[in-house]
Amino acid sequence: MYAYNLFRSTKLDGLVCAVPEERTVPPFVVEPNWQFGGRVQSQDAPLGFDRKAAMEGVRFNGFYLFASFQKDRQSQ
Repeated sequence: MYAYNLFRSTKLDGLVCAVPEERTVPPFVVEPNWQFGGRVQSQDAPLGFDRKAAMEGVRFNGFYLFASFQKDRQSQ
């Protein structure tokens, strides 16, 4: 199972980019639009994360985008 670095959109859209630790962060993930959200194992990932979709996203794109539904997001 992958360990992912999560990057959260700073907008209120709830968008998260999950990048496996051994992969390069995509060039669109830059401040101030994204912030590092921590490291997770796929089995401990936040609500909205789909392991099967993540595997396919990483296979084709090198990363996985999803909408997080967790309420503990910081609003800005």
